[in-house]
Amino acid sequence: MVLHSKRPLFAPIIRTGAPLSVLATVAITAFLAACPTLCAAKPPAWKLVWRDEFDGASGPAVDSSKWNFDVGGKGWGNNELETYTNRAVNAHLERGLLVITALKESFTGPDGATRNYSSARLLTRNKFSQAYGRFEARIKIPYGQGIWPAFWLLGDNIGIAHWPNCGEIDIMENIGREPAIVHGTFHGPGYSGGSGISAAYALPNGRKFSDDFHTFALEWEPNVIRFYVDGILYKTRTPADLPAGTTWVFDHPFFIILNVAVGGGWPGNPDATTVFPQQMLVDYVRVYQRATLAKRASAVH
Repeated sequence: MVLHSKRPLFAPIIRTGAPLSVLATVAITAFLAACPTLCAAKPPAWKLVWRDEFDGASGPAVDSSKWNFDVGGKGWGNNELETYTNRAVNAHLERGLLVITALKESFTGPDGATRNYSSARLLTRNKFSQAYGRFEARIKIPYGQGIWPAFWLLGDNIGIAHWPNCGEIDIMENIGREPAIVHGTFHGPGYSGGSGISAAYALPNGRKFSDDFHTFALEWEPNVIRFYVDGILYKTRTPADLPAGTTWVFDHPFFIILNVAVGGGWPGNPDATTVFPQQMLVDYVRVYQRATLAKRASAVH
């Protein structure tokens, strides 16, 4: 496994001035008097309200105060081939990383479905959810035909409104046959599944996302969603992007999901070129709110 280092928390750059000569001080003072807003200290745009740095001891312990597991193998609405488990072999901590591992094995889950692959799907449902903010993760994704890693959000009213009325925001999805491309997509009533509102970001110069860690982020505010890769804004979405007659459903708390699926209608199935095991390495997940709204974070303990 490749050694890594944690990236610093998302924060604005603050510059401090050096000592000035008397003449320079007089000149700058006169200038600032004419433009007083330039000398005002700007508060941070975002304030950290939730995070998992995955810094626990190496072993099976995923923080159960932050994450639940989805388990089972009945396709998850996408004709997927894996059974999701809560076993350490499919999700564990190692040297400051969350490691999600997809294995090729015959496994029967608690729902009685037997599949030829296993993996893990972690979610913060009933642990943490939030409406609006910056959701960010630093991830090294796997690579291979039929492999489908994702970092995404679901509306926490899914039990009542059901999908897609609850809303879904895919911050990062990749299908293994496109190693240089990730997708940012949102789904709602009338624009779900293959009709989701999507955009793609491609690495230049033949690079693959599986070669290194990359930072995937979403900035979500009332009536706007912005998608980022490595700090680069590649798509902004608003209600104007919706199909006629449909509704924007991104105005309530959503929870976080991390998973690696195997197979399914979009990526297709693994073939002879696909190597197992496959691993997604997650350095951290961090959630921010606008500094003026940070006290409104919705957390369930």
